[in-house]
Amino acid sequence: MLRSIGEKARRFLEPGSVPERSSGRIINPRTTRAKYERIARFYDLLDLYFEYGRYRPLRAQLFEGLSGRILDAGVGTGRNMPFYPEGTEVVGIDFSPTMLSRAGRRRDRLGLKVDLFEMDVLKTGFPDQHFDNIVATFLFCVLDKAQQLPALQELRRICKPTGSIHILEYSWAQRPLQRTIMQLWAPWVRWAYGAEFDRDTEQYADAAALKVVENRFVYRDIIQLITARPAATPPGNTV
Repeated sequence: MLRSIGEKARRFLEPGSVPERSSGRIINPRTTRAKYERIARFYDLLDLYFEYGRYRPLRAQLFEGLSGRILDAGVGTGRNMPFYPEGTEVVGIDFSPTMLSRAGRRRDRLGLKVDLFEMDVLKTGFPDQHFDNIVATFLFCVLDKAQQLPALQELRRICKPTGSIHILEYSWAQRPLQRTIMQLWAPWVRWAYGAEFDRDTEQYADAAALKVVENRFVYRDIIQLITARPAATPPGNTV
Protein backbone atom coordinates (compact mmCIF):
# COMPACT_ATOMS: atom_id res chain seq x y z
CA MET A 1 0.00 0.00 0.00
CA LEU A 2 2.64 2.57 1.04
CA ARG A 3 4.86 1.71 -1.92
CA SER A 4 1.95 2.31 -4.28
CA ILE A 5 1.19 5.61 -2.57
CA GLY A 6 4.83 6.66 -2.86
CA GLU A 7 4.81 5.98 -6.59
CA LYS A 8 1.70 8.10 -7.00
CA ALA A 9 3.28 10.90 -4.94
CA ARG A 10 6.24 11.16 -7.27
CA ARG A 11 3.95 11.27 -10.28
CA PHE A 12 1.83 14.07 -8.80
CA LEU A 13 4.88 16.25 -8.26
CA GLU A 14 6.60 16.04 -11.62
CA PRO A 15 7.91 19.47 -12.73
CA GLY A 16 5.13 21.64 -14.06
CA SER A 17 2.32 19.50 -12.69
CA VAL A 18 -0.84 21.22 -11.49
CA PRO A 19 -3.28 19.53 -9.10
CA GLU A 20 -6.39 18.20 -10.85
CA ARG A 21 -8.77 18.61 -7.92
CA SER A 22 -9.87 22.24 -8.14
CA SER A 23 -12.32 24.75 -6.78
CA GLY A 24 -11.59 28.14 -8.27
CA ARG A 25 -8.15 29.30 -9.39
CA ILE A 26 -5.24 27.06 -8.40
CA ILE A 27 -1.80 28.60 -8.56
CA ASN A 28 1.06 26.47 -9.89
CA PRO A 29 2.91 25.24 -6.75
CA ARG A 30 6.40 25.48 -8.23
CA THR A 31 7.05 29.02 -6.98
CA THR A 32 6.36 28.22 -3.33
CA ARG A 33 8.17 24.92 -3.60
CA ALA A 34 11.21 26.75 -4.96
CA LYS A 35 11.21 29.02 -1.90
CA TYR A 36 11.41 26.02 0.42
CA GLU A 37 14.06 24.34 -1.67
CA ARG A 38 16.06 27.55 -1.31
CA ILE A 39 15.71 27.97 2.45
CA ALA A 40 15.56 24.31 3.54
CA ARG A 41 19.18 24.27 4.70
CA PHE A 42 18.58 27.35 6.85
CA TYR A 43 14.96 26.76 7.85
CA ASP A 44 15.58 25.46 11.37
CA LEU A 45 18.06 28.25 12.03
CA LEU A 46 15.68 30.92 10.74
CA ASP A 47 12.92 29.57 12.96
CA LEU A 48 15.11 28.85 15.99
CA TYR A 49 13.95 31.76 18.15
CA PHE A 50 10.27 31.13 17.40
CA GLU A 51 10.62 27.37 17.76
CA TYR A 52 11.92 27.51 21.31
CA GLY A 53 10.20 30.72 22.35
CA ARG A 54 6.80 29.97 20.94
CA TYR A 55 6.14 26.81 18.92
CA ARG A 56 7.31 23.83 20.98
CA PRO A 57 4.61 24.06 23.68
CA LEU A 58 2.02 24.45 20.91
CA ARG A 59 3.22 21.31 19.14
CA ALA A 60 2.80 19.37 22.36
CA GLN A 61 -0.79 20.62 22.65
CA LEU A 62 -1.47 19.73 19.04
CA PHE A 63 -0.66 16.04 19.47
CA GLU A 64 -2.06 15.58 22.96
CA GLY A 65 -4.53 12.70 23.03
CA LEU A 66 -4.10 11.71 19.37
CA SER A 67 -3.93 8.02 18.50
CA GLY A 68 -4.08 5.60 15.60
CA ARG A 69 -2.84 6.49 12.13
CA ILE A 70 -1.79 10.16 11.93
CA LEU A 71 -0.95 12.33 8.93
CA ASP A 72 1.47 15.20 9.47
CA ALA A 73 0.52 17.36 6.48
CA GLY A 74 3.32 19.76 5.62
CA VAL A 75 5.85 17.94 7.78
CA GLY A 76 8.65 20.30 6.73
CA THR A 77 11.93 19.48 8.47
CA GLY A 78 10.14 17.30 11.03
CA ARG A 79 9.81 19.75 13.91
CA ASN A 80 6.69 17.90 15.12
CA MET A 81 8.45 14.56 15.40
CA PRO A 82 9.51 14.76 19.07
CA PHE A 83 5.83 15.14 19.95
CA TYR A 84 4.40 12.18 18.05
CA PRO A 85 2.46 10.05 20.58
CA GLU A 86 3.89 6.63 21.34
CA GLY A 87 2.13 3.73 19.69
CA THR A 88 0.86 5.76 16.74
CA GLU A 89 1.53 5.21 13.04
CA VAL A 90 2.63 8.52 11.53
CA VAL A 91 2.99 9.52 7.89
CA GLY A 92 4.52 12.87 6.90
CA ILE A 93 4.09 14.62 3.57
CA ASP A 94 5.62 17.73 2.07
CA PHE A 95 6.07 19.13 -1.42
CA SER A 96 9.74 20.05 -0.91
CA PRO A 97 12.19 17.15 -1.34
CA THR A 98 14.97 19.07 0.43
CA MET A 99 12.75 19.74 3.45
CA LEU A 100 11.79 16.05 3.46
CA SER A 101 15.44 15.06 3.36
CA ARG A 102 16.04 17.04 6.54
CA ALA A 103 12.92 15.51 8.08
CA GLY A 104 14.31 12.08 7.26
CA ARG A 105 17.56 12.86 9.06
CA ARG A 106 15.64 14.11 12.12
CA ARG A 107 13.51 10.94 12.08
CA ASP A 108 16.63 8.79 12.03
CA ARG A 109 18.27 10.74 14.87
CA LEU A 110 15.16 10.30 16.99
CA GLY A 111 14.90 6.60 16.13
CA LEU A 112 11.32 6.94 14.89
CA LYS A 113 9.43 4.89 12.33
CA VAL A 114 7.76 7.51 10.14
CA ASP A 115 6.96 7.19 6.45
CA LEU A 116 7.74 10.35 4.47
CA PHE A 117 6.33 11.15 1.03
CA GLU A 118 6.79 13.99 -1.42
CA MET A 119 3.17 14.97 -2.02
CA ASP A 120 0.89 17.87 -2.79
CA VAL A 121 -1.73 18.35 -0.09
CA LEU A 122 -4.28 19.24 -2.77
CA LYS A 123 -4.16 15.68 -4.09
CA THR A 124 -2.34 13.23 -1.89
CA GLY A 125 -3.12 9.85 -3.41
CA PHE A 126 -4.07 8.28 -0.07
CA PRO A 127 -7.21 6.12 0.02
CA ASP A 128 -10.49 7.57 1.26
CA GLN A 129 -10.94 7.61 5.05
CA HIS A 130 -7.34 6.53 5.65
CA PHE A 131 -6.31 8.50 8.76
CA ASP A 132 -7.62 8.67 12.31
CA ASN A 133 -6.14 12.13 12.81
CA ILE A 134 -4.59 14.75 10.57
CA VAL A 135 -2.42 17.64 11.76
CA ALA A 136 -1.25 20.67 9.82
CA THR A 137 1.14 23.14 11.45
CA PHE A 138 1.47 26.45 9.63
CA LEU A 139 0.57 24.78 6.33
CA PHE A 140 -2.47 26.77 5.30
CA CYS A 141 -0.71 30.12 5.60
CA VAL A 142 1.50 29.11 2.65
CA LEU A 143 -1.46 28.08 0.51
CA ASP A 144 -3.11 30.65 -1.73
CA LYS A 145 -6.65 31.64 -0.77
CA ALA A 146 -7.94 29.70 -3.78
CA GLN A 147 -6.21 26.58 -2.43
CA GLN A 148 -7.77 26.68 1.04
CA LEU A 149 -11.00 24.91 0.09
CA PRO A 150 -9.49 22.15 -2.10
CA ALA A 151 -6.88 21.45 0.57
CA LEU A 152 -9.56 21.09 3.25
CA GLN A 153 -11.62 18.91 0.92
CA GLU A 154 -8.68 16.61 0.37
CA LEU A 155 -7.97 16.34 4.10
CA ARG A 156 -11.62 15.55 4.72
CA ARG A 157 -11.56 12.87 2.03
CA ILE A 158 -8.67 11.00 3.63
CA CYS A 159 -9.89 11.46 7.22
CA LYS A 160 -12.02 8.74 8.78
CA PRO A 161 -15.62 9.76 9.58
CA THR A 162 -14.78 9.40 13.27
CA GLY A 163 -11.45 11.19 12.90
CA SER A 164 -10.39 14.78 13.37
CA ILE A 165 -8.29 17.44 11.64
CA HIS A 166 -6.13 19.76 13.74
CA ILE A 167 -4.84 22.97 12.17
CA LEU A 168 -2.32 25.26 13.86
CA GLU A 169 -2.30 28.60 12.08
CA TYR A 170 -1.51 32.29 12.29
CA SER A 171 -4.05 35.10 12.04
CA TRP A 172 -3.79 38.88 12.20
CA ALA A 173 -3.63 40.19 15.74
CA GLN A 174 -6.49 42.36 16.95
CA ARG A 175 -4.30 44.41 19.28
CA PRO A 176 -2.94 47.43 17.40
CA LEU A 177 0.68 47.14 18.53
CA GLN A 178 0.95 43.41 17.78
CA ARG A 179 -0.79 43.91 14.44
CA THR A 180 1.67 46.65 13.49
CA ILE A 181 4.59 44.36 14.33
CA MET A 182 3.09 41.62 12.15
CA GLN A 183 2.59 44.08 9.30
CA LEU A 184 6.28 44.99 9.50
CA TRP A 185 7.21 41.30 9.40
CA ALA A 186 4.78 40.41 6.61
CA PRO A 187 7.00 41.28 3.59
CA TRP A 188 9.84 39.13 4.95
CA VAL A 189 7.49 36.24 5.72
CA ARG A 190 6.01 36.49 2.24
CA TRP A 191 9.42 36.58 0.55
CA ALA A 192 11.08 33.84 2.58
CA TYR A 193 8.21 31.42 3.17
CA GLY A 194 5.49 32.42 0.70
CA ALA A 195 3.24 32.79 3.74
CA GLU A 196 0.48 35.23 4.68
CA PHE A 197 -1.34 36.01 7.92
CA ASP A 198 -4.78 36.53 6.35
CA ARG A 199 -5.84 33.03 5.25
CA ASP A 200 -8.78 32.66 7.70
CA THR A 201 -8.96 28.94 6.91
CA GLU A 202 -11.97 28.30 9.14
CA GLN A 203 -14.29 30.17 6.78
CA TYR A 204 -13.95 27.35 4.21
CA ALA A 205 -14.89 24.54 6.61
CA ASP A 206 -18.60 24.38 5.79
CA ALA A 207 -17.97 24.23 2.05
CA ALA A 208 -15.48 21.40 2.66
CA ALA A 209 -18.12 19.47 4.67
CA LEU A 210 -16.19 19.91 7.89
CA LYS A 211 -17.63 20.81 11.27
CA VAL A 212 -15.41 23.02 13.41
CA VAL A 213 -15.67 21.69 16.95
CA GLU A 214 -13.10 24.01 18.50
CA ASN A 215 -11.24 27.16 17.55
CA ARG A 216 -9.12 28.76 20.24
CA PHE A 217 -6.07 30.95 20.48
CA VAL A 218 -3.07 29.11 21.88
CA TYR A 219 -0.55 31.96 21.64
CA ARG A 220 -1.79 35.48 22.38
CA ASP A 221 -4.30 36.42 19.69
CA ILE A 222 -2.15 35.45 16.71
CA ILE A 223 -1.91 31.63 16.66
CA GLN A 224 -5.05 29.56 16.76
CA LEU A 225 -5.76 25.85 16.96
CA ILE A 226 -8.69 24.76 14.81
CA THR A 227 -10.17 21.29 15.33
CA ALA A 228 -12.64 19.99 12.77
CA ARG A 229 -14.40 16.72 12.04
CA PRO A 230 -16.00 15.39 8.86
CA ALA A 231 -19.61 16.50 8.74
CA ALA A 232 -22.39 14.31 7.46
CA THR A 233 -23.25 15.31 3.88
CA PRO A 234 -26.77 15.15 2.43
CA PRO A 235 -27.43 12.16 0.14
CA GLY A 236 -26.07 12.72 -3.34
CA ASN A 237 -23.64 15.46 -2.24
CA THR A 238 -19.91 14.93 -2.52
CA VAL A 239 -16.81 16.96 -1.78
